[in-house]
Amino acid sequence: MTTTLENIRRAAPIEGLFAGKDWLISPEPFPLTERDLEELEKLGYRLSLFNRAANLLYQLSLKGKRPAWIADLLDRGKPPELLEIARSRILRDELPRVIRPDIILTENGWAITELDTVPGGIGLTAWLNQTYSGLGRNILGGADGMIEGFRSLLPEGGTVLVSQESATYRPEMEWIVNQLSARYGDRWNVADAENFVAGSGQSTYRFFELFDLPNIPGSAALLAQAAAGDIRLTPPPKPYLEEKMWFALFWLRPLREFWRREIGERHFLKLQQVIPYTWLLDPTPLPPHAVLPGLDVQNWLEITRFSQKQRELVVKISGFSEKAWGSRGVDIAQDLPQNEWTRVVNVALGEFETHPHILQRFHKGRLVEHPYFDEATGETRMMRGRVRLCPYYFHINNKAELRGALATIVPADKKILHGMRDAILCPTGIAVS
Repeated sequence: MTTTLENIRRAAPIEGLFAGKDWLISPEPFPLTERDLEELEKLGYRLSLFNRAANLLYQLSLKGKRPAWIADLLDRGKPPELLEIARSRILRDELPRVIRPDIILTENGWAITELDTVPGGIGLTAWLNQTYSGLGRNILGGADGMIEGFRSLLPEGGTVLVSQESATYRPEMEWIVNQLSARYGDRWNVADAENFVAGSGQSTYRFFELFDLPNIPGSAALLAQAAAGDIRLTPPPKPYLEEKMWFALFWLRPLREFWRREIGERHFLKLQQVIPYTWLLDPTPLPPHAVLPGLDVQNWLEITRFSQKQRELVVKISGFSEKAWGSRGVDIAQDLPQNEWTRVVNVALGEFETHPHILQRFHKGRLVEHPYFDEATGETRMMRGRVRLCPYYFHINNKAELRGALATIVPADKKILHGMRDAILCPTGIAVS
């Protein structure tokens, strides 16, 4: 079937999918080779091992079986009452049941910029998969993979809680909940997190960030119910698992043997190929004879004097902040004049006690060409741009199941790859060999 702009527009829900957001529509899914798809499948398993090992490392640190500074770093800036709930016996082994890595496709392979456990885009990707499959395209996950993946989070029904902070994504959650209710009965719904009261035994999906708790009046009772086992809340309220600094901990030499043992030698080496080298911006002075690994500097201020070419670096706030999601709190060194780059580094170092930041190698996306529809004329045009791939893995029957992937293609002059008005958002397809 011919894919036209009108075909896709007609399939879109009247309410939209993102509140107040637009994007460019493509006639084609973003193609991946069978070899790429095989690697994506394996990546889900490796990242699930990584998450499980991270959860274990935090608990061992609390018990004194691993250095105490690990848990101390991960707990910085969090309120004590939230930490108490996160450490509860009931939640000890609970892990996020959906994960989404953000993957930049580079000239030399893949680079995972972060790992999201409260990801947006689930409903959008489900709609894209359904729509393009209906137009005869061979889509990763098929027409129903994302919908059934989301059902696995609340298999008997339940409530998706969306806060005002996350309201942009409410339409896509309402769409996917409506799909489930139409197929399996009216057992799913979307509710405002701010005034929700959970009944005993209820299943709930948390679509809000934990830093947002002070703005959600009933959150203390909700989290207490989860910690007591009275309700099922996913993702579990574990702020330490939502920190970007895990990539820095992954690269720390003193923890290397832990990761090797818990993940396995082969999977550890494979993750090293896709996780960019990451440092924690810790202002603690080094001994005079020591240097920061991979940077060959004795203190952080030396990186502020790096040349433009040396500054293939990015600073990010690690987590538990309104600036830690949606590409906010991200500063790319090469985009900044030296005085502004110096300010960014100094601010990050100054906030270490309450809001740790990370420094990460910046990997530039490779250039691709992909078609899109001109909104005014409906004609097909080509964009030369860079790709961020977001695969969605759902934890089903003790396995990380890949059910779909959202491709975001931004114009070549953009450094931060995220959804924007002049970006293409499309599903991922399987290339014909």
